[in-house]
Amino acid sequence: MPHPRVEEVLALGKPSDGFLVPLSANTYNIAFHSFKIRDMATNKTLFEVDGTKEPEDGENQSQVTHPVNDLDPESAARTIRYVFNRSFLKAKTIGTKLVFSVGDKPVPNFRMVERHYFREKLIKSFDFTFGFCIPNSTNSWEAIYDLPELTKEQEDDIVAHPFETKSDSFYFVDGVMVMHNKAEYAYNG
Repeated sequence: MPHPRVEEVLALGKPSDGFLVPLSANTYNIAFHSFKIRDMATNKTLFEVDGTKEPEDGENQSQVTHPVNDLDPESAARTIRYVFNRSFLKAKTIGTKLVFSVGDKPVPNFRMVERHYFREKLIKSFDFTFGFCIPNSTNSWEAIYDLPELTKEQEDDIVAHPFETKSDSFYFVDGVMVMHNKAEYAYNG
């Protein structure tokens, strides 16, 4: 089966059923090391995970877990659950910083498409291009997101239905999908 192209994921109107590529599609050995989310208006860190250091007490107000009911190890390795405070929904613009490494092959035209849904309905789609990554390098990628403005009713609905907010993150090299991760979100932490 050919790997999905960018145009195909941009046409998705709801979260994908399962994963669109196997873990073995990551022939570039792209590995994620740290991830940080901050409110751009206040510069406050909303979430941070760094695989290279131990978190300090009280450093992270949010929680992250892998779904416990998922028995498939490949799916569990690519699915994450975030628990944020309700205040996260009030942020207008956030910045994310991802630190990642690549293996011994050049990575041309590295691109991420991230699609966010609530109850099977698309809320927002983000499309970022990193460009070229040299072999055996560690890179950082910072992206700025303008978040959709929510009504009080929408915010209440999202908070009342934990983990019904979901996202698919698709990673492409030269227009061919090499990675696909999923996340679920709760805003009642």
